[in-house]
Amino acid sequence: MSELDSFGAWLERQLRRSRVSQAELAAALNMTRAGVSAWVNNRAMPRADRLRSIEEFFGLVPGAATSLQDAEKRAVERIWYHRRAHADGGREFGNAAAFAFEADFGTLAREATQNSLDERLDPTRPVRVRYTLHELSGDQLRAFKVHLQWDDLEPHFRAAARHRQKVGRILAEGLRELDETDSLLLLRIDDYNAAGLTGPEYDDGRFSAVVRRQLDSHKTTGRAGGSFGLGKATLWSTSRLGVVLINSTLSEPHEGHDERRMIGRLDLPWRRVDGESFAGPAWLGEPDETPGFRRVARSWWADEATARSLHLARESQEPGTSFLIVGAHDVGSEGEPGRPDLAAMHTKLVGALADNFWAAMTAGENAPPLLQASVAALRNGKVVIPEQRVDPSEYFPAHVRALKAYLDGVTVDRLTAVDQVALVRVPLSVPPLRGTGDKTIEHRAALLVTPADDADEDHSKITYMRGSRMTVMKRRPREIPLGTDPFQAILLAGYATGDDGPEVASAEAFLRASEPPEHDKWDRTEELAVVYARGALTRPRKLRADVEAALRGVVGRREAQAQGGPSALRELLQLDAAAGARRTEGYPTVRHLEGAIDDAGAWRVHIELRIPQRDDPWWLTPVAWFDGQEGRSAMITWAELTAVDNCEVDGVNLRVPPGTRSASFAGVTEVSSHSVPAAWARLAVDIRRAKEMQT
Repeated sequence: MSELDSFGAWLERQLRRSRVSQAELAAALNMTRAGVSAWVNNRAMPRADRLRSIEEFFGLVPGAATSLQDAEKRAVERIWYHRRAHADGGREFGNAAAFAFEADFGTLAREATQNSLDERLDPTRPVRVRYTLHELSGDQLRAFKVHLQWDDLEPHFRAAARHRQKVGRILAEGLRELDETDSLLLLRIDDYNAAGLTGPEYDDGRFSAVVRRQLDSHKTTGRAGGSFGLGKATLWSTSRLGVVLINSTLSEPHEGHDERRMIGRLDLPWRRVDGESFAGPAWLGEPDETPGFRRVARSWWADEATARSLHLARESQEPGTSFLIVGAHDVGSEGEPGRPDLAAMHTKLVGALADNFWAAMTAGENAPPLLQASVAALRNGKVVIPEQRVDPSEYFPAHVRALKAYLDGVTVDRLTAVDQVALVRVPLSVPPLRGTGDKTIEHRAALLVTPADDADEDHSKITYMRGSRMTVMKRRPREIPLGTDPFQAILLAGYATGDDGPEVASAEAFLRASEPPEHDKWDRTEELAVVYARGALTRPRKLRADVEAALRGVVGRREAQAQGGPSALRELLQLDAAAGARRTEGYPTVRHLEGAIDDAGAWRVHIELRIPQRDDPWWLTPVAWFDGQEGRSAMITWAELTAVDNCEVDGVNLRVPPGTRSASFAGVTEVSSHSVPAAWARLAVDIRRAKEMQT
C-alpha cells in the first residue's frame, strides 16, 4: 500500500479538513495523543470499534475508515480564494498566455480537442469529446449563480471591469449583457477515455499543470501535439467572465478517490476590492488547512447533486475531464444583440472539429479512429439542437479516402484511376542533438496523393501532419505542371505515419521543435538552433521542397484515366485527345491587389488580373479568405462584385473575353462571413476556374 493510500494519510487528511488537532481527536476518543500520533504515522491501526468512532467523529458514512474514502454526511464548505497582490506592487492586467489566442470557437475546438487527444488513455479505443452549448436564463440562471457563489464574485468582476485594458473592456461588456438580457451562455467540453486531472494539489502533475500553472504542458508522451502549455489558455480566453469550472474522473486515484474531483478557476486582472488589492487569479474549492496553504481553495470530491447543480455531472465513470466555460463567447458568432446564435455556434464548432481532426476521426478496416467528436445545444436544460456526431467523410471525402487507403494498405505507386491513392516515401534527415556526436537519423515520411473530389472547393494543397494526425499546416505547392488535375495531398510524418521506433520518435521530436507556439508550420526556430547540431535550421525547408518534388512526380504524369471521375479530369482528357488542340499557356493570376477596411468592417478591394491569351473566354471565380485561416470554414463571401476593365460579372463569376491580356474588378466582402474582425487579419484572394462553366 502506498503512503497516499495508507490509513495514516487518510486520518491526517480528515484532521486537516475538519481543522481538528491530534490532541482534540484523542480527547474525543478518550485516549492519549501518542495513540493518535501512532495511527497518523502508520505505527499502529485502530480496532474496529475505534474505526466506527472515528467515522462518527468526522461525520463520515459507515465504512469510510476502511475504504479510506471521504464520503461525508455533511456538505463540503466551498470558498472563492483570491490571490493577494504582489507585495512589491507588481500588477498583471490579464493572463499573458490567453493573449496568444482570440476568443474564437474554432481555435478553442482545435486546442482543447488536441489536449484531449494527447491524454488518450486506452490506445485501442478513441477519445470521445463532446461540446455542449447551454444558454441559461431566468430561474435556471439565478439558481446557477447561487451555486457559483455569484455574490462573492460580483465585487471582483465590477472592480476589474473598471480597467480600460483589453480584459477589463471584455469583462465590462459581458457584465452589461448579463445585466440587460438575464442570459448566460455556458460551453461545456467533456472528454472520455482520457487520463483525467491526476496528481497532487500543488506539486507536479496534470492537475496542477492545468489548474495552478501557466506555460506548463506536462505532456507525458512524446506523441503529444503541444509542448508550450498554451492551449489550455483558450478555455479562459473564451469566457467573457474569465471563469472555468472543472470536474474530473481520474485514471489514477488521488487521496483515495477517483471520481468528481472539482475545482473552479477565475482569471481576472489586478483589482482592488474593499480596500484590499488582489493579483488576478482565484479558485473555487474547499479551504485548505495544510500548513503553508491555509485558506487556499483546493479541489474537493463532490457528490452527484453538487455536480448537477453546477452543470458538470458526467454521463459515466469513464476517466476524463469536463470543463465548463462560464459566459462563453465567440467573436464570429455573436448573433442578435443579447441573444447568442446557438445554431451558428453549433455549426462553427462542428466545422472546426472536422477541419482540424478529420484525420483523427478516420478509421481503417482494422484501425479504430483516434477520436470521436460531437456537438449539441441546449436552452435551460432542453435540447435545441440534438447531439451531432462529426462525420469526417462528409467534409473531406478525398482526404478520408486517402488516409483510409493508407491505413488499409491499399495504396498504389502511380495513379491510373480516380479512386486510387498513391503513396510516396519522402526522407527526412534528423540531425543529432548538439554535443552528442550521434549520427543523422533518416525518417521516411508518407506522402499520400489522390484526385480531388468534385465537391472540393479547397484543393491542390498539401496537408502536413504529425503526432496523433494533428494538422500542422496546409500549403499550396509550387511549380505544379500546367493542366494538372485537382488533387489532395497529405504528408504523414513522425507518429502520424502509424510507425514506431527510434527514428520515428526522433522525427516527431525534431518537427515539434521546429514549430512556433501556434503549432502552425515547420520552420526555423530558436529551439532547433539551440538543441540540434549544425544544419538543423535548413531541414524543415528541405523537407517541404522534397515533398513538393515527390508530389510533382505523381501529379505530373499524364496517365490514361478510367471512365467517369471528376469533371476537371474529364475535361483534361478531352483537351489531350482533341487532334491539334491548342494547349493553354498558363492560368489567370492576381497581378495586383489593393484595398482597405470600410466603416462597416468590410474589405473593399480592387484586383488586377494577368490573363493568358486564348481563343475562348475565361470563366473565373474569385475566392477570398483570411490569410492563415485556410479551409472550408474560412472562406469569405462577396457582398458585391463589380467589373472594372475587360470583364463582366455574372453572379459570383467573372467572364473575361477571348484575347484579353489583363482585366480588373472590385469587390466588397460580406461582414457576416468573417470568422474574425477584418482588422485582425490580412485578406487573401485566389482566382479559380468557375465550376459551373467547366465542360
